[in-house]
Amino acid sequence: MRILHTSDWHLGRSFHGVGMLDAQRAFLAQLLDTVRTSAVDAVLISGDVYDRALPGVDVVRLLDQALADITAAGTRVILTSGNHDSAARLGFGGRIFEQGGVHLRTGIEAITAPVLLGEGTPVAVYGIPYLEPRLAAPELGPDVSPTHTGVLGEAVRRIREDVARREAAGAPVLPLVMAHTFASGGITSDSERDLSVGGVGAVPLDLFSGFTYAALGHLHGRQELAPNVWYSGSPLPYSFSEARQSKGGLLVEIDDGGLTAVTPVPWKAPRNLQVLRGTLEGLLEDPHLGTAEDAWCQVTLTDEQRPPKAMERIRSRFPGTLVLAFEPPSGSRGVNESYSTRLARATDDLDVCCGFLDHVRSREAAPEERDLFAEVLGKVNAAEVSK
Repeated sequence: MRILHTSDWHLGRSFHGVGMLDAQRAFLAQLLDTVRTSAVDAVLISGDVYDRALPGVDVVRLLDQALADITAAGTRVILTSGNHDSAARLGFGGRIFEQGGVHLRTGIEAITAPVLLGEGTPVAVYGIPYLEPRLAAPELGPDVSPTHTGVLGEAVRRIREDVARREAAGAPVLPLVMAHTFASGGITSDSERDLSVGGVGAVPLDLFSGFTYAALGHLHGRQELAPNVWYSGSPLPYSFSEARQSKGGLLVEIDDGGLTAVTPVPWKAPRNLQVLRGTLEGLLEDPHLGTAEDAWCQVTLTDEQRPPKAMERIRSRFPGTLVLAFEPPSGSRGVNESYSTRLARATDDLDVCCGFLDHVRSREAAPEERDLFAEVLGKVNAAEVSK
């Protein structure tokens, strides 16, 4: 049994104002190629299929085409809703889609309804949608704590009961659980407080002990928390903090004896991400930065004063620059100083005008600019005197 674990597609997301639908089409084409060449039996999407609760029409069409292509290849799809998705909208038509090989797990009622894969001892895929604690706890029971650990713990408890019932009935399964959550490395303790990353509270790692595999989503970096607990990470980088992460999916292999292998599957983004730092002239002249010329770039300039037309000039070499920041090497010019403090130090109107110009653009007024301010202020003062 070969299962492709993915998560956090975030279809419809933009990257610093740049639409990513073309990049997402490219990764879906690579995913489909992996499905075909690796004879994948099922594709898992562990939450955040869309980037927002109300995706655009073109985004919905992209998912529709992706699901059609994957199922046409003879592969089933199992997806859960994440904290970015609208569970109700994503789950629409689930009973009909089931017949076509697309299994939607977006509600509490489906938590103990696994998708059975394979013959012999089947893999039972249990999909847990993202559970908002305050909304899910009352539905799960009066004694369930309205915390991420409380609601996910109750969902996992119900799944374990279902696995035990099947085993008692002589129909054992290899349980695989999907969840969109932030799992910590700690052991369960009633005195632990909820932690959170991106609005999703941390849950203890030992919730997933005993499962053949736990296919997690929410964290965008691929990582192994335990031999049977993995985050696939997002298929594309969605922030410059992910510039050095390897993106793709995870090929999970399971036989009748359990988990046999977890293999990263790389997918190449149409553009790389580069994080550059240095003076403007240094970056423009550095011969080692050729690979950044075709990349999306985040640039931090370290010039003591902000260079004129900085974005225009940096884009002359790095046209994919999307973020430009300015961090001079010293604080001698009061870069982190509030404008009110600067204003209090001004000795005359000319200092006020030049100080404001320095504050808003992080560059002192040039001599010709200072002369122009002085000329204008002189005319204003003359006009006041003549009244």
